[in-house]
Amino acid sequence: MSAQSDDGVAEFGYRPTLSRSIGRFASFAAGVSYISILTGTFQLFYFGFLNGGPAYWWSWPLVFGGQLMVALCFAELAARYPVAGSVYNWSKRVAGPTVSWLAGWLMVIASIVSLAAVVLAYQATLPQLWSGFQLVGDGTGASFGVSAVIWGAVLIVFTTVVNAVGVKLMARINSIGVMIELVAAVLLVVVLAVNAVNPPTVLLDPAGRGEGLPGGYAGAFLIAAIASAYVMYGFDTASSLGEETIDPRRTAPAAILRAIVASFVLGGLILLFAILAAPDLADPALGEPSGGLQLILLQVLGGPLGSVFLGCIVVAITVCALAVHTAGIRLVFAMARDNALPAAAALARIDARRRTPVVPAVVIGMLAVLILAVNIGTPQIFTAVTSVAVILIYLAYLLVTLPLLVRRLRGEYRSTDARAGTFSLGRLGLPINVVAVLWGAAMAVNLAWPRPEVYGADGPLQYSALIVIGAVVAAGMAWYLLRGRHRVGTLPEHSSE
Repeated sequence: MSAQSDDGVAEFGYRPTLSRSIGRFASFAAGVSYISILTGTFQLFYFGFLNGGPAYWWSWPLVFGGQLMVALCFAELAARYPVAGSVYNWSKRVAGPTVSWLAGWLMVIASIVSLAAVVLAYQATLPQLWSGFQLVGDGTGASFGVSAVIWGAVLIVFTTVVNAVGVKLMARINSIGVMIELVAAVLLVVVLAVNAVNPPTVLLDPAGRGEGLPGGYAGAFLIAAIASAYVMYGFDTASSLGEETIDPRRTAPAAILRAIVASFVLGGLILLFAILAAPDLADPALGEPSGGLQLILLQVLGGPLGSVFLGCIVVAITVCALAVHTAGIRLVFAMARDNALPAAAALARIDARRRTPVVPAVVIGMLAVLILAVNIGTPQIFTAVTSVAVILIYLAYLLVTLPLLVRRLRGEYRSTDARAGTFSLGRLGLPINVVAVLWGAAMAVNLAWPRPEVYGADGPLQYSALIVIGAVVAAGMAWYLLRGRHRVGTLPEHSSE
């Protein structure tokens, strides 16, 4: 069987409708751009440093270790189930219909919220590139959030148009952007390393963080770890594009693992040498959204060279938002063609000329802008929106890894049953799966814990994550149990039969 025909779509009951044109690098680029080391590290460095000091760096390898276990499970599933929707379709194969629907629903909402969270990063970078990019006020207080929402909306319009045009344009822009991001990341590591002025021992310095907090510095470190947890997810994007990828059973698993490893290495080195190169680690501006890692970059490099790197960060943010939007579209399409969402027929419609689902692109874009508008007056908009997005994704991931573990324990799923030549965990499948579940559960609790450092000092706002997640689950399950479950089934126009 040829690589072109071994797509697995008909095997799962679907008629091929999407354009299969994504190669190995484009698949890898999709995962890298979603993780986006430059976007994540520069957007939330200030938060990690504010709460954890220089020693917050250790959260990076900690989060990588846990997420690698999840990525290994996903890589094996990607080799077996190379269809659009990743988390939703994986859960459908290893869990019951209710669990798989909930996994897909959480991931859909997470994709929309993640898009809203990612585009906020423009505000943390553009005004430092040129003061004229500060659209409202002086960039302090409420004006910071208002300007962030305006820039975010502009970026969402761009990603909506690109995704509506087609996957080829998306892949081309994404691949070019990732090339720029990777080259910039390597050069940034070198430049920061050359300018290091602090000894490595500063990485063991809590800098007085944690005083008065439950658990002391450990409590502060868990808060700071959110900055790292925000970056290292979305590696499943390569598989979400499985129906548009050439030879997906081999390409997607490799892309998943390469994306997370490359992001860990380059992101970890950027954070490491940025801390070592910072002229003044006691500068309070390092813990402010308007300062952070961008400030270190400008202090160390200054002038034109610093501006060039900031320009590369803008490119990284752009393709990150594009990848997040793209993954969300494929997930909505995958659920809609199973008639598992309201207005499924419209959401699953493929544009005949562009061979891409246009309606989900527009709907996701509009909802992401709405989230920004609702949060426009919230000072903690960055961390609050970000945390909710990450929690939803961790929960969606758990609804794959936990049922997978149950099936392994029952002897209903064996890594050794993999197709010849495709990725398999072999005998390590069970212990890796156990760690993936324990890690996912622990981080979900840590992310959702109501703390003023994350969600603000106002009473109700501290519980915003729990309230939002509860509302998302309740609303989704109410629709599914009352109406959705009675109508789920592949739409005739998408059925291979």
